[in-house]
Amino acid sequence: MMKFARLAFVAALTVPLMMTSADAQKTNVSMATATPGGGFPLFGDNAAATINETDGTLNVQTQNTKGSSENIVLLETGKMDIALVAGEPAYEAFAGIGRAPTKLKIISAIYSNPGMFVVKGDSPAKSLRDLVGKPIAWGTQASGLTLLGRYVTDGLGLDREKDFQPHYLEKAGDGPVMVADGRVAALWGGGIGWPGFTAVMKSGGRFIGLTSDEAAKVSAKHNFLKPITVPAGSYEGQKEPVNSVGSWSFILARTDLPDDVAYRLAKALHQGHPALVKRLAQGRETTPQNTKMAAPRPDQIHPGVQKYLKEIGL
Repeated sequence: MMKFARLAFVAALTVPLMMTSADAQKTNVSMATATPGGGFPLFGDNAAATINETDGTLNVQTQNTKGSSENIVLLETGKMDIALVAGEPAYEAFAGIGRAPTKLKIISAIYSNPGMFVVKGDSPAKSLRDLVGKPIAWGTQASGLTLLGRYVTDGLGLDREKDFQPHYLEKAGDGPVMVADGRVAALWGGGIGWPGFTAVMKSGGRFIGLTSDEAAKVSAKHNFLKPITVPAGSYEGQKEPVNSVGSWSFILARTDLPDDVAYRLAKALHQGHPALVKRLAQGRETTPQNTKMAAPRPDQIHPGVQKYLKEIGL
């Protein structure tokens, strides 16, 4: 009887130990996104779900933050494993503008970010110059899209703080409401599938981009910004293509993220690409080819990702 009880006790201990061992095989990866209602949480949640479905050894968990600027700090201090960072903050961090150059590494380019304004359908504004002096919602303070707006206005010889009435948001989802109730004349944002644009366009909104001359002027001063055209039909009710400038957003990783984890993330994003596109239209741009093309320098791509790119012939 005592022998049976002893065996039962050992068996009871063995079951949870086996479960713990199985769970331990799954690698938890924290991903920083941005404020609710913006494009980064939307992309991050869908990318995490795709990665987790594609590679059962990974468990990517997303976390809302203030946006790109905070995300860089969270990575550099080791508080997050990977994070979504817009092109402009990434460019400044890599180049060491206003700070020491970062040693963070690229896991993937995610999508291009052409910057533009959205206004109500009955707005009298037809061009960026028509918005000078008007109240504009530029986004949250830590957002990469907000920084993009500063670069664009600077490239056109304008001061965002003096030549407009700037409004900065607590969370990205506040912008469409401010357009709808007339508190601002326009909302600045970027990309295809951006939730703020989707909300205003569903209500009959209209886009204002840059003329070809304005785009060329911005690119001449800030050469990391490239002319981009948003095709007609990219948003509900968008009848005409919109010309602008923009850059690529990235998934960045802390410097000491293990090579095998970076390798598995890159592989899962690539193999899960069809599933990501089904979830989210702008996932079409999340490819190994665009990662190689968008990286400022090849050595800024994580070594684990470089290994995977070589395996697939890139």
